[in-house]
Amino acid sequence: MIIDKIQNIYKYDLIPKEVAKFLSSLTPDSKSGHYEISDGAFVNIDVYNTKDIAKCKLEAHKKYIDIQMLLCGQEQLHFIDIQGLNISEKYDSKKDVMFFEFPSKNLDKVMLEPFKFVMLEPSDAHMPQINALDKSLQVKKVVAKILV
Repeated sequence: MIIDKIQNIYKYDLIPKEVAKFLSSLTPDSKSGHYEISDGAFVNIDVYNTKDIAKCKLEAHKKYIDIQMLLCGQEQLHFIDIQGLNISEKYDSKKDVMFFEFPSKNLDKVMLEPFKFVMLEPSDAHMPQINALDKSLQVKKVVAKILV
């Protein structure tokens, strides 16, 4: 997992240059929607309200690396290595997602803020959309998907 600022995105060879360029070009005014970047990479931009942690799910993917970044707002994202986690919902290959039970060990946390990104590999289970500062906030979020 990588946590960094968007201005440093070009340092990471695993991130295709066209994805880095697209993410670097975004502003808070960028329109929501689905964007095809290249063969094997796309971006979704959505606006939603964060949720109480009890309503969030711990997920992971097999086919895609996620890069998650906010354009507006704040949200918490919790993460943990998938090793030893119990699956609560089996892998759905069409949606490229599986869900896990909440583990007994503590999850690591990162506060997502505008233009701070996290890169999550298939071994990184993550729980996005969590309220920041114990209250629901509206966010505009970018999720880039890069084929492994």
